[in-house]
Amino acid sequence: MDLKQHLKDLCAVAAPAGHEAPVRDVIRAVWSEWVDDIRVDGLGSLIALKRGTGSEPRRQIMLCAHMDEIGMIVSDIADGFICTQPLGGIDYRVLMTQNVIVHGRRALPGVIGAAPPHMGRPKKEYPQAADLWIDVGLPAAEVAALVRRGDVITFDSPPFDLKGERVAGKSMDNRASVAVVSLCLHELQGRRHAWDVVAVASAQEESGASGASTAAYQVRPDLAIAIDGSYGRQRGVGDDESFALGDGPTIGRGPNFHIRLAEALHQTAKDHDVKVQTEVIPGNSGTDAWEVQVSREGIPTALIGLPMHNMHSPIELVDLRDLRRAARLLVAFIAGMDDTFMDEIAFALPGDTDR
Repeated sequence: MDLKQHLKDLCAVAAPAGHEAPVRDVIRAVWSEWVDDIRVDGLGSLIALKRGTGSEPRRQIMLCAHMDEIGMIVSDIADGFICTQPLGGIDYRVLMTQNVIVHGRRALPGVIGAAPPHMGRPKKEYPQAADLWIDVGLPAAEVAALVRRGDVITFDSPPFDLKGERVAGKSMDNRASVAVVSLCLHELQGRRHAWDVVAVASAQEESGASGASTAAYQVRPDLAIAIDGSYGRQRGVGDDESFALGDGPTIGRGPNFHIRLAEALHQTAKDHDVKVQTEVIPGNSGTDAWEVQVSREGIPTALIGLPMHNMHSPIELVDLRDLRRAARLLVAFIAGMDDTFMDEIAFALPGDTDR
């Protein structure tokens, strides 16, 4: 499997929260080669099953990576200029003069306008949604005929190579994690695994993680691992809350994650010489793991993070070495689970001392 090309194929597709169909079709075509069953749930998440070799009824592990991206939605049209509101958390500091695509009655290339610096907001103030508007270069009457309130807008930032193993472009959050799940499924073709593997490309994470919530409720896995972007170490980001690109994926530690499942992932990484980093998250992780963890009666959940530069911006950046290590960790972990694994990570019985 060509990981870099697969990642670029995923990132090239425009599919913001609530409009995931184009990227779901790309993922479905790839995953279908490696799984035994694949379907789409009522919210639009893609759910694929790869059966294990254990005796039935088999345990199930769910791998969850959201496929939507940040974007914008048309809120108004005034004198031919398009006003927007965000779909997901967007960093408005970096949006001025960015290239975008307005998905109206046909796709329209556009530019986010910017008032001259001596006429706009004071330099120390960040722009707000109301300060930004999109120019598609058409007369007002044509814009009104082609664009409606509620149409979506995505960034026109195709993926490109940097030096070494780094790739940049839009929607690395979270198409990079989808690519990790793809590589995991591919590598599992040559490995025996007792548990069923359910791969989920979840919808609408950027607008509240509802896709993970409905998928977990439907699948009802024995345990789950979410894969998402994490904060890459760069200028302006503190070392205590960021992670070096190329030094491996992160494993989350905190109340959003099952402590013994996290420990088992760390042990697997150690046993298989997979370089990882520890990410401390004291509350809501802001990922699919938050919704999956509390589905039904509770699902033991872990989080694997991929360090990224410029997260939630039109140009995000990842290191392919982190993606490969994350997939290698997942494959080793899945292949190593047997019928006793749930007993091994179970919380202590009343009267016992829990870790």
